[in-house]
Amino acid sequence: MKRILLKLSGEALAGEKHTGFDEEVVTDVAKQVKQIVDTRGLQIGIVTGGGNFWRGRTSETIDRTKADQIGMLATVMNCIYVSEIFRSVGMKTQILTPFACGSMTRLFSKDRANRYFENGTVVFFAGGTGHPYFSTDTGIVLRAVEMDADGIFLAKSIDGIYDCDPKINPRAVKYDEVSIQEVIDKQLAVVDLTASIMCMEHKMPMYVFGLEGKDSIVRAMTGQFSGTKVTV
Repeated sequence: MKRILLKLSGEALAGEKHTGFDEEVVTDVAKQVKQIVDTRGLQIGIVTGGGNFWRGRTSETIDRTKADQIGMLATVMNCIYVSEIFRSVGMKTQILTPFACGSMTRLFSKDRANRYFENGTVVFFAGGTGHPYFSTDTGIVLRAVEMDADGIFLAKSIDGIYDCDPKINPRAVKYDEVSIQEVIDKQLAVVDLTASIMCMEHKMPMYVFGLEGKDSIVRAMTGQFSGTKVTV
């Protein structure tokens, strides 16, 4: 692999606080990504969720379009914060958004992102697709396809994909490997349906793993993957 996109859930960024940021967790992520870039020369793009700040779909009092716009801004805040932590450990970063955010971010274009990647910069893709009714799941698949990524790594609060929710059913069985067609047919909720169909159509593999644990990102990206691979 040469270029990969990493998805960090908002919940993962919050750690045990379950809201806002856990700086120790984010710093550990930054150090792991730096190790991968320095030793493997991988080009890494990052997408964050916004669940540590906002879950608009749980609110019935706010118009869906407005709720999704708040969610987009939550991902921008997350990327600004995480990007600064990455810089504090010695990495070059840039944040791209599909809409103008003053001087805080740069407007996304494939050519601009490619220039950053080729310069060894970690690129943060914030703001989702820029449109309501599309999640950050769809956002990361869209960017992965546009940027000709070799795969998507999804860092989650659980260590892979199960046949049912392991938080509810202790007998849930974990998949080591599963096809994207099976994910869709069984509604395994790895990513939402729109994102799943895009992965299938564009043959974009996904690797789902747990963020918790020592060097989880390094292990996942350097041949010690122990989560679930979604084949296409």
